[in-house]
Amino acid sequence: MSPNRPHPSIAPRRSATTALDYKGNFIDDPISHFHTQFVDKLNQNAGNVLSTSERTTAINLFSGAGDSSNTTARAQALRQVAEDQDLFSAEFNRAFVLTEFFGYLRRNPNDPPDSDYTGYDFWLSKLNQFNGDYIGAEMVKAFIASSEYRQRFGP
Repeated sequence: MSPNRPHPSIAPRRSATTALDYKGNFIDDPISHFHTQFVDKLNQNAGNVLSTSERTTAINLFSGAGDSSNTTARAQALRQVAEDQDLFSAEFNRAFVLTEFFGYLRRNPNDPPDSDYTGYDFWLSKLNQFNGDYIGAEMVKAFIASSEYRQRFGP
C-alpha cells in the first residue's frame, strides 16, 4: 500500500458519516447548533465517552466557526465519537453479555425465568469490573454451569 494513499477502509467510513450527517433527523436542527453544542450532543448520545482533550479536539475541527454548518467537520466529529475506544469498550461489553444470553441460554435477558434485566445488569457490571476480561469474570464458566443451561442442554 502506498504511503500517499489512504487505507481502503477510510473512504467508505467518510462516505457513511457524511451521508448520515445529511439526514435531517440525525440531530435536531444541527446547523443552528454552535459547534460546542453539536459535539456535546454527540458525546451525550454516546454516553459521554470523550475525555476533555478529545472533546476539545472535536470542537477544534470546526476551526472557530460560530455554528456547526461545516459538514466536513461535522462528519469528522461524528467519526471521532463513533470510533472512540471508550464507546467501543462499552458497546462491546453490552453486546458480549447479550451474546452470552442468546448463545448459552437461547433467550433474551428478560425472558422467563427472569422478568427483568437484573441478570444482564449483574453480568455487565461484572464484565466491566474485570475491564472486559470475560475469562477473569468467569462468565462462560458460569453460564455453562448454570442450572438453566444444564436443564436445557445437559445430560
